[in-house]
Amino acid sequence: MTTQTLEKGTAIWKIDPTHSHVEFGVRHLMIATVKGRFADVEGSVSIDGDEVSTAQIDVRIGAASIDTRVEQRDEHLRSADFFDVQEHPSLRFESTDVERAGDDRLRVTGDLTIRDVTREVVLDVEERGTVTDPWGGERSGFHASATIDRKDFGLTWNQALETGGVVVGNQVRISIDVELVLDA
Repeated sequence: MTTQTLEKGTAIWKIDPTHSHVEFGVRHLMIATVKGRFADVEGSVSIDGDEVSTAQIDVRIGAASIDTRVEQRDEHLRSADFFDVQEHPSLRFESTDVERAGDDRLRVTGDLTIRDVTREVVLDVEERGTVTDPWGGERSGFHASATIDRKDFGLTWNQALETGGVVVGNQVRISIDVELVLDA
Protein backbone atom coordinates (compact mmCIF):
# COMPACT_ATOMS: atom_id res chain seq x y z
CA MET A 1 0.00 0.00 0.00
CA THR A 2 1.59 3.27 -1.11
CA THR A 3 0.33 6.18 0.96
CA GLN A 4 0.89 9.77 1.76
CA THR A 5 1.85 9.94 5.40
CA LEU A 6 0.25 12.06 8.05
CA GLU A 7 1.77 13.52 11.19
CA LYS A 8 4.45 11.23 12.67
CA GLY A 9 4.27 8.97 9.61
CA THR A 10 0.87 7.42 10.41
CA ALA A 11 -1.81 7.36 7.73
CA ILE A 12 -5.45 6.73 8.57
CA TRP A 13 -7.66 5.21 5.87
CA LYS A 14 -11.44 5.06 6.28
CA ILE A 15 -13.71 2.48 4.66
CA ASP A 16 -15.89 4.02 1.97
CA PRO A 17 -19.19 2.21 2.71
CA THR A 18 -20.71 3.12 -0.65
CA HIS A 19 -17.91 1.31 -2.49
CA SER A 20 -17.34 -1.61 -0.10
CA HIS A 21 -19.12 -4.96 0.20
CA VAL A 22 -19.11 -7.70 2.81
CA GLU A 23 -20.75 -10.78 1.33
CA PHE A 24 -21.14 -14.42 2.33
CA GLY A 25 -22.27 -17.75 0.94
CA VAL A 26 -23.54 -20.82 2.81
CA ARG A 27 -24.94 -24.15 1.63
CA HIS A 28 -28.73 -24.52 1.70
CA LEU A 29 -30.36 -27.98 1.81
CA MET A 30 -26.90 -29.35 0.95
CA ILE A 31 -27.53 -28.69 -2.77
CA ALA A 32 -27.39 -24.92 -3.34
CA THR A 33 -25.68 -21.82 -1.98
CA VAL A 34 -27.52 -18.90 -0.40
CA LYS A 35 -25.64 -15.63 -0.72
CA GLY A 36 -26.10 -12.49 1.26
CA ARG A 37 -24.44 -9.29 2.32
CA PHE A 38 -24.18 -6.78 5.12
CA ALA A 39 -24.98 -3.23 4.04
CA ASP A 40 -23.75 -1.42 7.17
CA VAL A 41 -19.93 -1.50 7.16
CA GLU A 42 -17.57 1.01 8.74
CA GLY A 43 -13.99 1.00 9.87
CA SER A 44 -10.45 2.15 9.40
CA VAL A 45 -6.91 1.08 8.68
CA SER A 46 -3.96 2.88 10.22
CA ILE A 47 -0.47 2.31 8.86
CA ASP A 48 2.98 3.79 9.45
CA GLY A 49 4.50 4.75 6.10
CA ASP A 50 4.55 1.90 3.58
CA GLU A 51 5.26 -0.89 6.06
CA VAL A 52 2.22 -3.23 5.87
CA SER A 53 3.23 -5.04 9.05
CA THR A 54 2.30 -1.89 11.00
CA ALA A 55 -1.28 -1.86 9.68
CA GLN A 56 -4.03 -1.95 12.26
CA ILE A 57 -7.49 -2.77 10.91
CA ASP A 58 -10.73 -2.21 12.82
CA VAL A 59 -14.07 -2.98 11.12
CA ARG A 60 -17.63 -2.95 12.47
CA ILE A 61 -20.58 -4.47 10.65
CA GLY A 62 -24.21 -3.81 11.59
CA ALA A 63 -25.74 -7.27 12.10
CA ALA A 64 -29.26 -6.00 11.38
CA SER A 65 -28.14 -4.90 7.91
CA ILE A 66 -28.04 -8.51 6.69
CA ASP A 67 -29.69 -8.93 3.29
CA THR A 68 -30.25 -12.25 1.49
CA ARG A 69 -33.02 -10.82 -0.75
CA VAL A 70 -35.69 -12.76 1.20
CA GLU A 71 -37.16 -10.71 4.07
CA GLN A 72 -38.55 -13.73 5.95
CA ARG A 73 -35.11 -15.38 5.91
CA ASP A 74 -33.42 -12.10 6.90
CA GLU A 75 -35.75 -11.77 9.91
CA HIS A 76 -34.87 -15.32 10.95
CA LEU A 77 -31.16 -14.51 10.62
CA ARG A 78 -31.66 -11.41 12.81
CA SER A 79 -33.41 -13.52 15.49
CA ALA A 80 -31.87 -15.27 18.50
CA ASP A 81 -31.56 -18.43 16.35
CA PHE A 82 -28.69 -16.75 14.49
CA PHE A 83 -27.24 -13.22 14.99
CA ASP A 84 -29.58 -12.09 17.79
CA VAL A 85 -29.26 -8.46 16.70
CA GLN A 86 -31.17 -7.17 19.74
CA GLU A 87 -28.44 -8.45 22.06
CA HIS A 88 -25.51 -8.35 19.61
CA PRO A 89 -25.99 -5.43 17.20
CA SER A 90 -22.59 -5.64 15.50
CA LEU A 91 -19.89 -7.95 14.23
CA ARG A 92 -16.31 -6.76 14.60
CA PHE A 93 -12.94 -7.59 13.08
CA GLU A 94 -9.68 -6.34 14.63
CA SER A 95 -6.37 -7.30 13.04
CA THR A 96 -3.61 -8.80 15.14
CA ASP A 97 -1.03 -9.39 12.38
CA VAL A 98 -0.54 -8.26 8.79
CA GLU A 99 2.17 -9.78 6.63
CA ARG A 100 3.18 -9.76 2.99
CA ALA A 101 2.26 -13.02 1.20
CA GLY A 102 3.41 -12.15 -2.33
CA ASP A 103 3.78 -9.16 -4.64
CA ASP A 104 0.24 -7.86 -4.16
CA ARG A 105 -0.98 -10.37 -1.58
CA LEU A 106 -1.37 -10.01 2.17
CA ARG A 107 -2.21 -12.39 4.99
CA VAL A 108 -4.27 -10.60 7.62
CA THR A 109 -4.86 -12.39 10.91
CA GLY A 110 -7.36 -10.96 13.33
CA ASP A 111 -10.10 -11.45 15.86
CA LEU A 112 -13.63 -11.78 14.49
CA THR A 113 -16.39 -11.30 17.05
CA ILE A 114 -19.93 -12.51 16.39
CA ARG A 115 -22.51 -12.80 19.22
CA ASP A 116 -19.78 -11.91 21.75
CA VAL A 117 -17.75 -14.95 20.65
CA THR A 118 -14.28 -14.08 19.38
CA ARG A 119 -12.24 -16.39 17.17
CA GLU A 120 -9.07 -15.90 15.17
CA VAL A 121 -9.66 -15.64 11.41
CA VAL A 122 -7.12 -15.40 8.59
CA LEU A 123 -8.01 -13.30 5.55
CA ASP A 124 -6.31 -13.82 2.21
CA VAL A 125 -6.06 -10.32 0.79
CA GLU A 126 -5.32 -9.05 -2.71
CA GLU A 127 -4.14 -5.46 -3.07
CA ARG A 128 -5.94 -3.87 -6.02
CA GLY A 129 -3.98 -0.61 -6.17
CA THR A 130 -4.02 3.00 -5.08
CA VAL A 131 -5.27 5.92 -7.17
CA THR A 132 -6.08 9.60 -6.91
CA ASP A 133 -9.81 10.10 -7.43
CA PRO A 134 -11.26 12.96 -9.56
CA TRP A 135 -11.65 15.12 -6.41
CA GLY A 136 -8.01 14.82 -5.35
CA GLY A 137 -8.50 12.15 -2.69
CA GLU A 138 -6.34 9.06 -2.43
CA ARG A 139 -8.09 5.66 -2.53
CA SER A 140 -6.91 2.06 -2.18
CA GLY A 141 -8.80 -1.11 -3.09
CA PHE A 142 -8.59 -4.61 -1.65
CA HIS A 143 -10.34 -7.96 -2.00
CA ALA A 144 -10.30 -10.40 0.93
CA SER A 145 -11.67 -13.87 1.48
CA ALA A 146 -11.93 -16.43 4.25
CA THR A 147 -13.99 -19.43 5.30
CA ILE A 148 -15.33 -19.82 8.82
CA ASP A 149 -17.39 -22.44 10.64
CA ARG A 150 -20.52 -20.69 11.89
CA LYS A 151 -20.82 -23.08 14.85
CA ASP A 152 -17.54 -21.66 16.22
CA PHE A 153 -19.44 -18.40 16.80
CA GLY A 154 -22.54 -19.91 18.43
CA LEU A 155 -24.60 -19.90 15.21
CA THR A 156 -25.85 -23.44 15.68
CA TRP A 157 -29.51 -23.42 14.56
CA ASN A 158 -30.27 -26.10 12.03
CA GLN A 159 -32.87 -28.61 10.98
CA ALA A 160 -32.30 -32.19 9.82
CA LEU A 161 -33.63 -33.26 6.44
CA GLU A 162 -35.59 -36.50 5.92
CA THR A 163 -33.16 -37.46 3.16
CA GLY A 164 -30.11 -36.81 5.34
CA GLY A 165 -28.14 -33.65 5.71
CA VAL A 166 -29.29 -30.34 7.14
CA VAL A 167 -30.96 -27.11 6.05
CA VAL A 168 -27.93 -24.85 6.65
CA GLY A 169 -24.29 -25.76 6.03
CA ASN A 170 -21.66 -24.97 8.64
CA GLN A 171 -18.97 -23.54 6.36
CA VAL A 172 -19.48 -19.87 5.49
CA ARG A 173 -17.43 -18.38 2.66
CA ILE A 174 -16.74 -14.68 3.20
CA SER A 175 -15.90 -12.29 0.37
CA ILE A 176 -14.95 -8.67 1.03
CA ASP A 177 -14.32 -5.87 -1.42
CA VAL A 178 -13.24 -2.67 0.26
CA GLU A 179 -12.31 0.78 -0.95
CA LEU A 180 -10.38 2.90 1.50
CA VAL A 181 -10.10 6.69 1.45
CA LEU A 182 -7.09 8.46 2.96
CA ASP A 183 -8.37 10.58 5.85
CA ALA A 184 -6.58 13.88 5.34
